[in-house]
Amino acid sequence: MPNHSEKRKLLYSAEQMYQLVADVGKYPEFLPWCSAARIRSREIEGDSEIMLADLVISFKVFRERFGSKVSLHPLERKIETEYLDGPFKFLKSSWKFTVINETECEVDFFVNFEFKSRLLQGIIGVVFSEAMHRIVRAFEKRADDLYGKHLVK
Repeated sequence: MPNHSEKRKLLYSAEQMYQLVADVGKYPEFLPWCSAARIRSREIEGDSEIMLADLVISFKVFRERFGSKVSLHPLERKIETEYLDGPFKFLKSSWKFTVINETECEVDFFVNFEFKSRLLQGIIGVVFSEAMHRIVRAFEKRADDLYGKHLVK
């Protein structure tokens, strides 16, 4: 069961990063291996928004669609994703954006998943760590493109 967690300090506000990650429909524009995204539905539940979304992931000869329940918690600046259907046995991920000051935040990302297919699990196992780093970096680059700042080293 691959899992990955990462904390990064960025020169963007927590709100900017929250909005960027919450915009699931734009993922194909910048996220590696994400070739399509579709929002099935959106509902407000108290202070949260619940979105059902499909992503299509393409990697070499593999092309898989999976559905997720995305829980957006704007007051807490937290996003949680739960697997609904597709090629996984399970998938959970979370993003938390903590305010450092008006122009900086700490991004805390976590993902844990397992594919149903041993073949897919074996392939991703080889490149998993690098793939997760590339995904996080893609969000950072998207922030650079949208907001014009750079990562704090």
